[in-house]
Amino acid sequence: RIFLPSPGPPHPHPPHGTGLPSPTSSSSPPAHGWRCSQRAERRRGIRPRAWRRLSDRSCSTHSARRAVLSSPLPLSSRYKMAMMVDPPNGIGNQGKHYYSMWQTLFEIDTKYVPIKPIGRGAYGIVCSSINRETNEKVAIKKIHNVFDNRVDALRTLRELKLLRHLRHENVIALKDIMMPIHRRSFKDVYLVYELMDTDLHQIIKSPQGLSNDHCQYFLFQLLRGLKYLHSAEILHRDLKPGNLLVNANCDLKICDFGLARTNSSKGQFMTEYVVTRWYRAPELLLCCDNYGTSIDVWSVGCIFAELLGRKPIFPGTECLNQLKLIVNVLGTMSEADLEFIDNPKARRYIKSLPYTPGVPLVSMYPHAHPLAIDLLQKMLIFDPTKRISVTEALEHPYMSPLYDPSANPPAQVPIDLDIDENISSEMIREMMWQEMLHYHPEVATAISMS
Repeated sequence: RIFLPSPGPPHPHPPHGTGLPSPTSSSSPPAHGWRCSQRAERRRGIRPRAWRRLSDRSCSTHSARRAVLSSPLPLSSRYKMAMMVDPPNGIGNQGKHYYSMWQTLFEIDTKYVPIKPIGRGAYGIVCSSINRETNEKVAIKKIHNVFDNRVDALRTLRELKLLRHLRHENVIALKDIMMPIHRRSFKDVYLVYELMDTDLHQIIKSPQGLSNDHCQYFLFQLLRGLKYLHSAEILHRDLKPGNLLVNANCDLKICDFGLARTNSSKGQFMTEYVVTRWYRAPELLLCCDNYGTSIDVWSVGCIFAELLGRKPIFPGTECLNQLKLIVNVLGTMSEADLEFIDNPKARRYIKSLPYTPGVPLVSMYPHAHPLAIDLLQKMLIFDPTKRISVTEALEHPYMSPLYDPSANPPAQVPIDLDIDENISSEMIREMMWQEMLHYHPEVATAISMS
């Protein structure tokens, strides 16, 4: 996951910033030039009139500022600038320079000038930077000691292999992977992504007002990006608000593909941990052996409900509690609704739950658009064989003001994400090196000529 800064020029103190188009303000023009030509709109798969309805609104600066600042990091460290330092032992590597951020050393290519750290997690630290060759702002993620944890190393490799092939406006772009100096002994990996402003989790838990237009447009982009992935038979398998990056003009991009797999994959990946619990589909909770793209649709439904209600719809404390919460809302299942469950113990557990009529979604979200409730109901179907598909969701009347099927061609992704889970750390390192070469053809050429 990447925590991202607010838009605007680098500054040692919190900038005044901009945020989502406010549903109430209309006096000042947007700060980021949101209008696009009808030709560009059609190319993006957006009906021009509907796009202008949303984009002609102006920013709500203070609310959006809070949305960006609401990650669990102290302000003093969040806005401390990157500090240039001497290389370790006073000996630097050619083409690299060195910065300290949050007591962590960054050894990065000299074409990147770090601004400040903007997020951290189990994976490492992310900083905002400027590519001095293109003057483009980017996010650099340092994954420290990537080979210390085999699962994390495989996850990183899988994401690198996938993102090299993906090209879509609603999927985060991996722009570069920095080449390490030593091919056979490097420990850290530096990934360069396009820079976004925040993520949907921060927006949802902020005071930022969200209109029906906001919810509709966020959902449209999420479905549009997911349709692209599913057309390439790619399951994301970890969709949640924190993995949906957003910028000030409401553009949304799907990120974090470390758990992604191709739908044609078989074997051990079908039984391993997938999807954060609150967004996990019933077929995963029930340990069904076979699942497909419908697991992502369930996650989208949970995210959409969270947008409408500003809180998770199924905040389970553990697996069985998660199932109880789902049944409490959807109601007791019929025999026909349980036919997909291939695990006898799981089926018996569901049938043992006390009868409940369920809770109408319209009563949970009384201010939501009726068509939004109808679409949400079709996404949150217990039986995956009856759940709406991504394409069907885009064709739903709630999406009709935005969706243009002719502007959404399928993905052409010739990729095999099946990686032998038993390969050595040395082989994982070599495969990462080979992925890096795709971003540095000059190095590949030099190697082939040597």
